Amino acid sequence: MTDLPHLFAPLHLRGHVIRNRILSTGHMTVMLQDGVPSDRMVAYHAARAKGGAGLIIIEAARVHPSGESSRPGIRAYSDDCIPAYARLAGAVQGHGAKIFGQLTHPGREMGVGADGTRLAPFAPSSVPNERFHVMPRAMPVDVINEIIDGFRSGAARMRQAGLDGVEVVASHGYLLAQFLSPRVNLRRDEWGGDFEGRLRFVRACIAAAREGAGEDMIVGLRLSGDEKEASGLDAGEVLQIAEALSGDGVLDYLNVAAGSSASLAGSTHIVPPMIYEAGYTAPLAAAIKARVDLPVFVAGRINQPQIAEGVLASGQADMCAMTRAMISDPEMPNKARAGRLDDIRACIACNQACIGHMLSGVPISCIQRPETGRELEYGTLPPAAEKRRVWVVGGGPGGMKAAIVAAQRGHDVTLFEATGALGGQVALAQALPGRAEFGGVTTNLLREIAQTGLRVELNTPMTPEQAQEGAPDAMIIATGARPHAADPEACEGAHIVDAWEVLEGRANVGARVAIADWRCDWIGLGLAERLARDGCHVRLAVNGMMAGEAIQQYARDTWLGVLHKLGVEIIPNARFFGADADSAYFQHTLSDEAMIFEGVDTVVTSLGHVSQTGLADRLADWPGEIHMIGDCLSPRTVEEAILEGLRAGVAV
Repeated sequence: MTDLPHLFAPLHLRGHVIRNRILSTGHMTVMLQDGVPSDRMVAYHAARAKGGAGLIIIEAARVHPSGESSRPGIRAYSDDCIPAYARLAGAVQGHGAKIFGQLTHPGREMGVGADGTRLAPFAPSSVPNERFHVMPRAMPVDVINEIIDGFRSGAARMRQAGLDGVEVVASHGYLLAQFLSPRVNLRRDEWGGDFEGRLRFVRACIAAAREGAGEDMIVGLRLSGDEKEASGLDAGEVLQIAEALSGDGVLDYLNVAAGSSASLAGSTHIVPPMIYEAGYTAPLAAAIKARVDLPVFVAGRINQPQIAEGVLASGQADMCAMTRAMISDPEMPNKARAGRLDDIRACIACNQACIGHMLSGVPISCIQRPETGRELEYGTLPPAAEKRRVWVVGGGPGGMKAAIVAAQRGHDVTLFEATGALGGQVALAQALPGRAEFGGVTTNLLREIAQTGLRVELNTPMTPEQAQEGAPDAMIIATGARPHAADPEACEGAHIVDAWEVLEGRANVGARVAIADWRCDWIGLGLAERLARDGCHVRLAVNGMMAGEAIQQYARDTWLGVLHKLGVEIIPNARFFGADADSAYFQHTLSDEAMIFEGVDTVVTSLGHVSQTGLADRLADWPGEIHMIGDCLSPRTVEEAILEGLRAGVAV
């Protein structure tokens, strides 16, 4: 057992006992079917309950049809949700965890409808939304009353389904938060005006939820402790709101997060990327906890049990949200309780497959653990029908995952790596500014390799002759890729280096730099920041509409703000053409006109990668079983490499 007494102390709320202080917050999984939770979603949450979570809050459910958009939500306004909620409740409670439902309305925080047309969203007043460029309608009083009733009936349906609690969402700039804001709620009727008027709608929704839930269910409220955007609620305003609402005697807890959906800057705090310090929202919760007589939960970059223990022990909060930590490792609570801290697959806050998938409208997963979201397919690894000799060639993340899975299934596995270290391109990715935590991908996989006991052969390039002589039963080829080089004939006399050379410290970069960024991902953004901090004048020319176009928006938007402060010049729609001794030449991708950057000492290229297929090509006629995965199949990202490693490890 590990010494985490606060984390594993039970929490008593309204006659319920939550077994520990580990919370999975409400987060959209994109696992609904016809507006209700699917079997896939049941399996997803059941895995986290089985893994030891104390409390699981199911994603936000819509209380009224006017809250529907192209991002489907659970329809708590329909009785159709009751059987699905009941299946969820049974699965989660069957593993000893408590389960709450969330009730919400997005208000003006909506883009398009399910059919792709622009909606006519409601808000307290006709105040525009910056992020989605929505000008909402001022909500009529009859709709206000319908929505209040929706909180009542939605909570009643959750009670009928057997859930343990209801959480009312007044966080992240959604409808209830909009009514609370003096800059969004400009009404002069009973639903606005002074401070008490702005609280009236939220109080009515809380009271309605309590009425629907009854006296036995827990009812809580989610708040952003600071919306962290120019026109949002600040920490002082939220303190006043929290104190007033907690004093009404209706709520059982407050759940404190940060950020707002209303702006790009505020939205990054909804699912903060790794650039933010672990546990950085805890002071927001602590400030509220000092002013209210209710348990306070906190969410925001709490990815390790030791961090959560520190937050709890210091009295900053009473429960810690560790949502992404359990997306990355659903067994995290059980491992922590057993003292197996080194065995935890720590979340690195890359945001690629969790919130990145959700915002793309596909079921969430994890780049480190592709089994997440695919519990029905890969929740239990099938044991090998017979033990086989499996060779994995290439020790990047894909090869490591393939070797681990094959070994876990009972095969005799050897992993061959041509260099002196495992991890592949992860070593380059973690060298980018603010991306050191990305190295956790390798750290976590190395731990799993050690647990399986599979053989690792470093500094061992594989040749076709070795493969033929060794005659394994199956071979998984994960030989990766190398940088795609610029055309040397178009760059005569120029100082051209690629991104790998810069990150590995093999390039002497001049004072005035042009970055030719075809990939439009982390690499260009990271190179620009690194070189700007080194004192270079940096022009980041991207072959896309914007820098970071290919990556998850919360990570990208934060980075763009950093580059603006550093004075990096970003040029979109720029196709690299060539360079000479002091100029770089680009072509505008839309107008085809020339774009000439004068006074350039060095051009740094990030032009994509080329698959290393030499071994696979030379084994084309080999009669054995071969699987190609990751970048050697096609250059992409760590996510695809590890997913294909999982699939190959299951296939052999």
